[in-house]
Amino acid sequence: MRIVVAPDSFKGGLDAAAVCAAVETGVRRAAPAAEIVPVPMADGGEGTVDCFLRARGGAEIARTVTGPLGRPVEARYALSRDGRAAVVELAAASGLPLLPAGERDPMRADTTGTGELIADAVARGARDVLVCVGGSATTDGGTGLLRALGVRFTGADGADLPPGGAALAGLAAIDDSAVPAAVRETRFRVACDVVNPFVGPSGAAAVFGPQKGAAPGQVRELDAALTRLADVLRDRYGVAVHDLPGAGAAGGTCGGLVAVLGAEPARGAELVADLVGLPAALESADLVITGEGRLDAQSAGGKVVSVVAGLARRRGVPVAALAGSVAGPPAELHDLGLTAAFSLADGPRTLEELIGSAAPLLADLAEQVVRLRTA
Repeated sequence: MRIVVAPDSFKGGLDAAAVCAAVETGVRRAAPAAEIVPVPMADGGEGTVDCFLRARGGAEIARTVTGPLGRPVEARYALSRDGRAAVVELAAASGLPLLPAGERDPMRADTTGTGELIADAVARGARDVLVCVGGSATTDGGTGLLRALGVRFTGADGADLPPGGAALAGLAAIDDSAVPAAVRETRFRVACDVVNPFVGPSGAAAVFGPQKGAAPGQVRELDAALTRLADVLRDRYGVAVHDLPGAGAAGGTCGGLVAVLGAEPARGAELVADLVGLPAALESADLVITGEGRLDAQSAGGKVVSVVAGLARRRGVPVAALAGSVAGPPAELHDLGLTAAFSLADGPRTLEELIGSAAPLLADLAEQVVRLRTA
C-alpha cells in the first residue's frame, strides 16, 4: 500500500513536517510494510520556504536586507539545488511581525527588502521565482520591491519618489530601462489567496490598511495613492489592475508584479503542490491523508486540504482529512473531494490541551484510518 501524507501545518502546534511524522507513526502501527510518501504542504504563506526545501532540497540563503521601515533585517529564502528556482516569502523581509505595534507606519512602509531577496536569487541564476505575499506591513503596490529590481518611480520633477505608499500620490512616470535582462527573463509567480482588487472599498488599503495601523484618513490617502499608481501602470503597460481580483494582496504587491513583470497570480496551495511534486506523488497512491488545524467551509477557498483533495479526486484516490476540529455539514466536506474527515478531539479538551497532544492524537487517528483500509 502506498500512502501519501500531504498536510498543512497545525497553526500554533505542529509544522507540516511534524504532522507528517506523527501520521507516519500511526500508519506504521497498522501497516508496517506500507510505502509512506510524506509531502509537507503550505498554503503559499509562512512555511512555504521550508516545504520547498524539504521536498526538493537546495539551499536556505540568508541575507541582510532593508526592513519595511528602512532598518536592516535578517531574512532568508530558498534556492533549488540547480539554482534555477527560488521561493521568497514577503513576510521574511517586509512583514508586519518585523514591526512592534507602536512602530507601524502604513504610509512609509515598503517592500524593498523583498525585492533585494529576489534580486539576490536572480543574480545566483534563479529564473523561476515564487513570491509568497502574505503577512505584509506595506501598502506600497510593490513599488519598493520593483525599485530593488531596477524600476524607478518618479514625480513631476523627475526625481525618485520616497519609499512607501503615500508618496505614490505624486507619481508621474515609471522608468524600467535599468531592469537587468536576467530579471526580464525570469518567470514570476505570486502565491495569492485573496481576491481583493487593487483599489476601492474592497481594495488593498480599505481592507488591509487598518490591520497595518492605518487610520481612516490614512486609508483614504493610501487608496488614492494606489489609484494613481494603477492609472500610471495602465498607461505605461496596458494592464489595468484597479479591479483585478487578487491584485490587492500584500498592499497591492501582487498588482504591481503583474503589471510590471508579467507575474502570474495563483492560489498559494496550488503553486506549492506543483513545487513540491504532489501531483506526481499521487499517481500511484492508494490513500491520501491530509489535514489542517481547523476544517470548515473556508477550507474550500483554495486551502491545502481542498487542493490536496481535488488533486486526489481527479486521480480516483480516496482522501482522509485529520483536523484539530471539523465543522460544517459533512456533505460540504465531501464536496471538497474528501472521502472522510475526522477531528483529533478524543473527548472534552481545551484548545491548549488539544494543541499539546496533537502529535499522539494524530498518530492514533491515522492508525484507525489505515486499519479500515487494511481490514
